[in-house]
Amino acid sequence: MSTAKKFAGQTALYGLSTIAGRVLNFFLTPVYTRAYPTKVYGIFGNMYSYASMLNALLAFGMETTFFRYLNKRADQKDVVYNNCFGAILGISFLFLLITFPFSKLITSWIQIDQNTPFNEYVQYTRYFICILIVDAICVIPFAKIRAEGRPGRYGMVKLLNILIFVGLNLVFIYVLPYIVAHHLPGANAIAPWFKRGWLGYVFLSNLVASIFTLIMLLPEVLKLRPKFDRALFTEMLSYSWPVLVANFSFLINENLDKILLGKLLPESQRALQVGIYVACAKISIFLSIFVNAFRLGAEPFFFSHANNKNASQTYARIMNYFVIAVCVIFVGLVANIDLLKYFIKGRDAAQTALYWSGLRVVPLLLFGYVSLGIYMNLSVWYKLSDQTKYGLYISGIGAVLTIILNVLFIPSYGYIASAWISLAAYASMMVLSYVWGQRNYPIPYNLKKNVGYILSSVIIVYVSFTIFHRNIWAGNALFIGYGITALMLERKELVALFKRK
Repeated sequence: MSTAKKFAGQTALYGLSTIAGRVLNFFLTPVYTRAYPTKVYGIFGNMYSYASMLNALLAFGMETTFFRYLNKRADQKDVVYNNCFGAILGISFLFLLITFPFSKLITSWIQIDQNTPFNEYVQYTRYFICILIVDAICVIPFAKIRAEGRPGRYGMVKLLNILIFVGLNLVFIYVLPYIVAHHLPGANAIAPWFKRGWLGYVFLSNLVASIFTLIMLLPEVLKLRPKFDRALFTEMLSYSWPVLVANFSFLINENLDKILLGKLLPESQRALQVGIYVACAKISIFLSIFVNAFRLGAEPFFFSHANNKNASQTYARIMNYFVIAVCVIFVGLVANIDLLKYFIKGRDAAQTALYWSGLRVVPLLLFGYVSLGIYMNLSVWYKLSDQTKYGLYISGIGAVLTIILNVLFIPSYGYIASAWISLAAYASMMVLSYVWGQRNYPIPYNLKKNVGYILSSVIIVYVSFTIFHRNIWAGNALFIGYGITALMLERKELVALFKRK
């Protein structure tokens, strides 16, 4: 089997589990937008934005470091496992000591909706502290599964996590209220403590799902020991801290706009605009799924093939296929926005109109994910050459752009500014990674072809969304034409690929 086919197979397996899980999660979006007012949904988006950024701090860049040192220290795999796990365990314990006693102070800083009782907000904060710690402990066991080439095991655990999360959400939002309202068996026991429409049940469901995930990972956890090797840790730290800063900077690009919307807008608009923005951003989840599936398959694959003779040609070929795939998905999603928008309907016509008023951000966010995916593909050069400082520089520049431009433009333009700035940050990171990569670790990418696909997809999306006003028939005609054209242009390469053994 060719290395490209092997990579495609691994990515497909990760993709199936990721798609299944994220699609199930995506179907909660219409549940949330109907169950909660737009402002309350804004609290949801704001809390998860903080959580995403803190996840990077707790992981400490150890996931990427883990894969790199498995390759560098192939004769010391157990030491690498144990050192990474011990580092995250120590950081998580320290995080618990720092945050939990000060949960009220933290809440007073992050609260964006003054109509929500403060004590309830404190409860949200405490749930998230626990979620973050449990999820951090799971990082290295999940990485171990990926390193051992077990996407089936990885997918099963991830899928069960989502099923538990989705199931508990449905129980709290629909089942328990139905039992209480119709005085079914158990209603008298449920009614005294149950709060109908309480957002905290979403976060509680997440915590329970995370705990079950940790339990399911016990076979991997029990094989790990929090053993500290000072010499190895010092060496790993010099590799991982730029990865940590780069990951955190990336998450600033991904999440800080929601946080700044909650800080820079008038109080009456904060939760409302965050709710609209987060809901419309959910439509881009399908492209995000593909990018994430690629990352899950790519990172261990790239490290394990770093010493192969034709590694750089393989990386370039994978980039070609990746660019085509993300561009086709980009065009297809924009062509069908007027179908996908029904997943973000509100509880009534007025609330639905509020959500749909934000649809103009979707093409911008989607193209941002196209740029992000290409950047992730390009980032192989500094990870393999142990020049992770460049990842810090690139993500740092993106983060600075995100912060400065959002602070400047959010007060005047709201969430539409955030969408444009997100796109600008990811596109800048993509360009910088390519330029610096070709200077320091040249890979023979087909620049002309890749840029051609990217520009043509942008033109078609503009025509579909703006000129044809999201007309589903015209958009899908353009989508089908674009897909067929790409297939015809690549048919010889695809035939050759599948003939390789």
